Amino acid sequence: MILLTQTLRAQLRAHAEDSARNSRHDPAPVVKFFNPLGAATWLATELLDDGDTLFGLADLGFGCPELGYFSLGEIARLHLPFGLTIERDIGFSTSTSLSVWADTARRAGSIREAQPIICRIEAAPVPKLPTDPDEGNGG
Repeated sequence: MILLTQTLRAQLRAHAEDSARNSRHDPAPVVKFFNPLGAATWLATELLDDGDTLFGLADLGFGCPELGYFSLGEIARLHLPFGLTIERDIGFSTSTSLSVWADTARRAGSIREAQPIICRIEAAPVPKLPTDPDEGNGG
């Protein structure tokens, strides 16, 4: 499996460029990698100029997900039993910022445990705010 398509690379690079201009930049993760035989999971928001260094949330399955940098090449070179490799979750999509993912994963103990929590938050209906100032106060 190709871990990063050209489209994903472009999105990750754009986030890296935005981050370089704005220290308060907090994008949603673009891509999720996972170990199909274990708990290791990575969420990436940025790809640096070298084309290998990703920034995001890394969870190696020890109960302490951390923000930081990791190598795409190292992830791609991991050889698992039965000829398996690290996979990209092709169905992964989120609108939740990386900082919320990190906080939720730390509280839940892993990215894997945080994902259903985030999905419930994203699926919750957004309350409609009244557009008429008199609407909602009986008048």
